[in-house]
Amino acid sequence: MGLKVALLFVSVLCCGQRTLVGPPDASRIVGGGEAPEGAWPWQVSLQILSRHYCGGTILNRLWVLSAAHCFYRYQFSLLFHLFSMRSISEIRIHEDYDPQTSDSDVALVLLGSPLNFTDHVQAACTPLNVSHEVSLNFSRCFISGWGSTYYQGELVDRLQEAEVELIDRERCNQHSWYGGIITENMLCAGRESGGVDSCQGDSGGPLQCFSEDEDRFYVVGVTSFGEECGLPLRPGVYSQTSMFADWLKANQEASSAAFSATQRRGRRLIPVLLSVALMLL
Repeated sequence: MGLKVALLFVSVLCCGQRTLVGPPDASRIVGGGEAPEGAWPWQVSLQILSRHYCGGTILNRLWVLSAAHCFYRYQFSLLFHLFSMRSISEIRIHEDYDPQTSDSDVALVLLGSPLNFTDHVQAACTPLNVSHEVSLNFSRCFISGWGSTYYQGELVDRLQEAEVELIDRERCNQHSWYGGIITENMLCAGRESGGVDSCQGDSGGPLQCFSEDEDRFYVVGVTSFGEECGLPLRPGVYSQTSMFADWLKANQEASSAAFSATQRRGRRLIPVLLSVALMLL
């Protein structure tokens, strides 16, 4: 089975900013809905045989951030498929990823050729470290994706968004909530009463929060897991990007060298399909 990554984009010129939509207005999204054009320009869709499978986030011209569990089962089968519209050079699953606990559930996709940034293709910002994340003083947070709008429902064709609240880890770990399974590398987001949540198909996609001080969004989480969708006391669980800042930085700094080496070798490290579909959603 070939893994096809279709990048379905939506717009901007500077990391974490939205030229077509701008900062969030005073109205609040209750229950979620279809995202306006240009809402999340760093959002991508990972697809298998043209069907949405997981979400992802553009970090720079060569790297896409997603969840490790989106690729873990495919890490061997990927080697046997040689199709390409735009190749992926490598998939890097975090070395500490634990499929049993979902700890360190992050992965990076190295593209075979750099993206051309336009109004419709842009990179996300991520916190430099935990201290930086705290200093950003986020005011509002959102999730986005093409996942189901209810548990075991069908995936959707149009990008959806919903506003969520960050939930303290200690609270999320209470016995009546997740009972201690939330590690220091995770964060929870949603609502105590339920009803607003990520769901099947949203995995790997961004949890993004707006910093009024910097007038931009930061991707603070990678959608990882949850119990069903939208249940009370069972918010979505996300890999906290600031906890992996050093890992992300090291891989992004190596991107130019890795890309050049791949080009010199004249072959793909993990040849899979990458098609780029500019779709204004």
